[in-house]
Amino acid sequence: MTTRVFTSPLFLGFDHLEQILERASKTQSEGYPPYNIEQTGPSGLRISLAVAGFSMEDLQITHEDNQLVIRGRQGEDGQNRVFLYRGIASRQFQRAFVLAEGIEIKGAWLNNGLLHIDLIRPQPETRVRTIPIDTVAKPPAGAVPARARRDIREVAEMRTEIGPQVGIARIVGEQ
Repeated sequence: MTTRVFTSPLFLGFDHLEQILERASKTQSEGYPPYNIEQTGPSGLRISLAVAGFSMEDLQITHEDNQLVIRGRQGEDGQNRVFLYRGIASRQFQRAFVLAEGIEIKGAWLNNGLLHIDLIRPQPETRVRTIPIDTVAKPPAGAVPARARRDIREVAEMRTEIGPQVGIARIVGEQ
């Protein structure tokens, strides 16, 4: 069951944000692999995941619908090895991060068992637009409102039935 966050009629067009929040709440809460998110500058972010034992060929990073998805799958290279004790797990993982609109992925690199992904959040341009206020609503050029078309038709019909002078005087008198 989804809970509506923006129920006020003053929040117009926030449906997309609600969908993002819902998607973020559904992501896995599993703690593997552990990660850090740090701010590297006024508009820079870095996600670091501990992926010891994974090579670059074992990792995949994709950007899907404002979601950064990191997948890891280790190959079975130890088929010829006999383990007396196996304490290092070789398991697959998928970690997803919901990104805000406009966040760009600058790059990723693997160093000492840590996968680093740099993100940049461009500063939005401040846009101010003044909306002119007219005293009378003006229909588009050539457009005649439906009520005016009906009134014109009624006047034309009355003029043909009663005569030009009487028909106009009668309409003016009724208003």
